[in-house]
Amino acid sequence: MSQPLDAFPEVFVSTDELSSAVSRAAAQGEVRQLGPRLYTKNLTDSPEAIVRRNVWTIIAAYAPDALIADRTALENAPAPDGSVFVVSQRRRDIELPGLWIRPRQGPGPLEEDRPFIGGLRLSSQARAYLDNMTPSRRRGGAVSRTLSREELEVRLDDMIRRTGAVSANRLRDEARRIAPLIDREEEFSAFEKLLGALLGTREDELLTDRARARRTGQPYDPDRIALFERLHRELRSTALPTRAVAQRDAEAQASLSFFEAYFSNFIEGTEFDVGEAADIVFRNVIPRDRPQDAHDVLGTWRIVSDPVEMARKPRDPNSLLEILKARHAILMEARPDKMPGVFKQANNRAGQTVFVAPDHVEGTLARGFEFYPSLETPLARAIFMMFLVSEVHPFADGNGRIARIMMNAELVSAREERIIIPTIFRSNYLSALKALSLSLHPTPIVRTLDFAQKWVAALHWSELGETQKALTQTNAFMDPTEADEAGIRLRILSATE
Repeated sequence: MSQPLDAFPEVFVSTDELSSAVSRAAAQGEVRQLGPRLYTKNLTDSPEAIVRRNVWTIIAAYAPDALIADRTALENAPAPDGSVFVVSQRRRDIELPGLWIRPRQGPGPLEEDRPFIGGLRLSSQARAYLDNMTPSRRRGGAVSRTLSREELEVRLDDMIRRTGAVSANRLRDEARRIAPLIDREEEFSAFEKLLGALLGTREDELLTDRARARRTGQPYDPDRIALFERLHRELRSTALPTRAVAQRDAEAQASLSFFEAYFSNFIEGTEFDVGEAADIVFRNVIPRDRPQDAHDVLGTWRIVSDPVEMARKPRDPNSLLEILKARHAILMEARPDKMPGVFKQANNRAGQTVFVAPDHVEGTLARGFEFYPSLETPLARAIFMMFLVSEVHPFADGNGRIARIMMNAELVSAREERIIIPTIFRSNYLSALKALSLSLHPTPIVRTLDFAQKWVAALHWSELGETQKALTQTNAFMDPTEADEAGIRLRILSATE
C-alpha cells in the first residue's frame, strides 16, 4: 500500500477499487478520513487547513461536472461560512471540515465559461452577474446563494471605477447575448436597469451611498475614503501642540516664504542653488536654459508669500475645489501642457501608488473633506489637508507642491508656524506618506510633520544670508541619502545657537 499512497495527492477521494486498500491504510494510521470517501496523507495539519488548501481539487473530485456559479463565481472564494455554490448534477450538499459544497440544477457550461482547476468550469462574469440577480434566501445558518443588491452595487461600482464605462457596456452586451441561453431574460432586464442607473442612463432605485454618488456624477474612491478615515482617527486621538507664529519683520518673513518655496520645489526635483533661486524670486532673473523650472519656483513663492492668499481656507467642498484650481493655475502658469488650474484627465501614479482616477477626483475630494471640519487643531487640519490632496493627486503635475501649500494655508490662517520639508528630510516625508498610502500606518506622517513644524519654530528667521547659515547648521541642505549613510539627521537648533 505504501507505494500507491506515495503517488496520491495530499487529499483524495476513495473509489471502489481503492476502498479496501484505503481502509487498511486508515487502520494502520497512514491516512485519515476528512469526509465522505475523502482521505488525506497529512496527519499533522488540522482538517480545516488541509481542506482550505485543496478546495477546488476536492470539489472537482466530488462533482467533476461542476460549474462554479452564483456568489462564488464573483467572490472567487468560499463564502464566509465555507459555502461554495456550483451547478451540477449532484443533488445533495456535501459537508466537509470548513467547506460546504452546495450544488443546484441548471444549464451546463457555455463556451464563455472558463476552464478551471481539475476540470471544473468557472462562470463568465456576465453569467455570474445574471445568476446573482436572482433573489435567494438563507437556509438555516448558511449564507444566501446569491449576493445582495447592495453587494452587487458595490461590485459594479468597483468595476466601473477601475475599468471604465466601456467595460461596463461590454459586460451588459455579453449578458444580453447569453441571457436566453441560460433562461435569465428577466434577470437581464433587472441587470441592465441597475447598470444603467449606475452609469446615469437609466432610472432605478439604488441602495448604497457609493452607487447614488456615481449616478449623480460624483463617484468617489472608497479605498481612499477609508485611508482618510484612518488618518482622521489618528489625528483625533493624538494630542498635537499649538505653535504660535513668532513675530518677524518683513525681511525675515520673506526669507521664510522663500525657503518654503525653495525646498518644496527641491523635493519635486526642481533643483537650484540658493543664489540662483533668490535671483529668480527677488530679482526676476529667469535662467535662459530652465525657464519653466524657474517659473515653478516663482509660482510657488507667489502663493506662499501672499498673506491674503495664504489666509484662505475652504469652507465647503466647492470652495476646496475652487481654491485648489486657483492655486494650481498660479503654480503651473508657465507649463500650459500641464493644464494649469484644471483637474487631470489621465491616471497618474508614483511608484507603487496609483492615484485616484480622473472621474473620481471631485467626488473623492468632497467625501474626504467631510472629515476635515471635525478636526479641532490647526496642525491636525493641516496634516489632513496635505494628505487629502496628495493622495487624490488631482492634477497632472504639481500635486506635491499644492498639497504642501494647502497644508500651510491652514497654519497661516490660524497664525501658527508653517511646515517646511528641507532637503535632508525628504526621505522621511515621502516614507511617511507611503506608510499610510501603502501600509495603512498613519502615525509616521503625523510625527514627521509635527517634527518639521517644530524645526521651523526653533529657527531664527532673519535676512536671507543669515537664514541660509542657520539652515546649514541644521543640515537642511544635505542630500538625504548621503546624510543617512553618514548618520546625520536634521537638527533642531537650541535657543543659544
